Amino acid sequence: MSAERPTLPPVRLPAEAELARDALAAPLLVRAVRLARWAGPGTRVGAGGELVEAQLPEAAEHLGLPADEDGAALASEAWRLAVDTGLVDVTDPEDTAGAGRAADAPSGDGGTAEPAEGTATQGESLALLTGGSPADVLSVWLDGLEAAFADATAPVFDDFADLVGEDGSVDFGALDWDPEAEAEFLEGVLGNLYVLTLAEGGPGDGPVPLPALAASMIVPDDMGEPTDDVLEQVSEAMMRLDDQFRVLEPIGIVEYHPVDETLMFEEGEAQAAPEGDEDDVSRYGMVRLTPLGLYGIRTRMLEAGVDAPAIGDLAEKDATALLDGIAYYPEAAAQAEIGLWIAGRGDGDAVATAADLLAAGRGDDEGAPLRRLHCQQALALTGPGAEPALRAVLGDPELGGLARVWLAEHGATDVPPPPESMVFWLAVDTLAAQLDADGEMAELQGLVEELVGRDGDFFDQVWRVEHPATAEVLDAMGRLHGDKKTAKEARKAAFKARSRAGS
Repeated sequence: MSAERPTLPPVRLPAEAELARDALAAPLLVRAVRLARWAGPGTRVGAGGELVEAQLPEAAEHLGLPADEDGAALASEAWRLAVDTGLVDVTDPEDTAGAGRAADAPSGDGGTAEPAEGTATQGESLALLTGGSPADVLSVWLDGLEAAFADATAPVFDDFADLVGEDGSVDFGALDWDPEAEAEFLEGVLGNLYVLTLAEGGPGDGPVPLPALAASMIVPDDMGEPTDDVLEQVSEAMMRLDDQFRVLEPIGIVEYHPVDETLMFEEGEAQAAPEGDEDDVSRYGMVRLTPLGLYGIRTRMLEAGVDAPAIGDLAEKDATALLDGIAYYPEAAAQAEIGLWIAGRGDGDAVATAADLLAAGRGDDEGAPLRRLHCQQALALTGPGAEPALRAVLGDPELGGLARVWLAEHGATDVPPPPESMVFWLAVDTLAAQLDADGEMAELQGLVEELVGRDGDFFDQVWRVEHPATAEVLDAMGRLHGDKKTAKEARKAAFKARSRAGS
C-alpha cells in the first residue's frame, strides 16, 4: 500500500502567535519572568543555583505570594524554572573570586565559615520573551515544559533528612524510585491523553476523568472485569497522576480539576468512582489538554521519532503527497487539509490544480482506490473553472467515472454516458476505497445493497471487471449483504474473479 496509516490522529493547532500568547500567560512562566526581572547583583544563590533560604521571603513578596511555606515553595519553583530556561544566569560559588574561597576557609574559632554563595543575572532567554518571534517564545516555553516534566517525575521525599549523608549527598538508592520508569509512565499517560483528545468520538475539548486515564495505563485491553489487584493499581496510579498534574498545570499544558481530598484513604488511595454518575466521577479528578499542551506533547513526540501529524503539514506538498498523506485521516481532518492545500495554491489556474489531483489519483496499487476517493473530495473544492481538466479524462478507465460524477454535480451538459464496463469498475473502486478506509459497517452494507439492487445481473458482470481489488471486494460483499442467497452469489463471483486473474 502506498500510504501508511499514521501512528496518531492529526491535530489541528492554533497559529504560532496564538500559542506563544498562551505560553506567555502560563502562570509558572509568568512568575519565572517576574523573578528574572527582579534578579540582580544582590540576589544570592546556592551551589545548585537555587535561591538561598534567606532570599525566599523577598522573592515570594515580589510575586505577591503569602509569607508562609507555600509562598516560599512557589517562589522557589518559579526561580528554578527561570534558571532552567535561561531567564536567569547564575554564577557558581566555586567560580566566585576571592570572597567565595575565603568563605570556605576555617574560621578563627575553629569552626567553618558559611558556604560560598553565587550570584544571579538576567539571562539571554528573557530578551527572547520580550523581543523574539513566536517561535522563540515557544522554544523557551518548551524548555520550561521539560523542567516541569522533570519535577513531575521527581521522587517525593517523605523524610528528606534520612536520605542525606554527612557529605550532603542524597542516597537515591534508598528510594523506591526508578527515574526511567517514572518518566515512561508519565509519557505514556500524556500520549494516551493526546490520543483520547483527538480521537473521533473522544472528548475533544472536554476533560477526561482521571480514573479512565489511569485505567488506560493499567488495565489490559483484553481484560473483562478488572481484578481487585488491578483496581488497586489504578487507584495508586490515580494518586500519582493527581500529584503530577498539579505540577504540570502551572506550565499551561493541562487544565486540571484535582481529586477531592475527602475521598482519599489514610493510605493515600482513592475509592472507586461510581459508574454513570458524572458528578461523582468529577470528584476523582478531571484533566483536559490545552492547545498549548497538544503542541507541547506533539513536539516531544516528534523529537522522539513518533509520527504525529498536524493539519497543515501537507499544505506545501505536491498532489500525490496530499492524497497519500490524508488517506487515513478522519473525514473532517481530511477536508481541512485539502482546504489548506487548495488555498495554498492561491487564486491560480483551477484547471492545473484539478489536473494535478487527477494525475495523483491514477494507479493500480493497493492504495489507489482510497487516493481516488480523496481526489474526488478535493476536486469538489476546485470550483467550476476546473471543468476542462475533468472533461479531458472522460475516456480514462480509472478517472472517467469520477469525472462524470463531478461534471453531473456541477450541472455540466453534453457529457457522454459511461460505458457499462466503467460503471462496474467505478463500483468496485468505490467499495475498495471504503473497505480500505475502514468505513462504518452500516454505511458499507447500505452501499453494497444499493449497488446490487440496481442491476439484477450485477454479479454476472462485476467478476469480469479488470480491477486489482475485484475478488477482495466481492468477498466483502458476501460478508456484508444481509440476504443469504445474494451473499452466496457474491462469494461465487469472487471465486470466478480469482480464477480469471489466475488464468
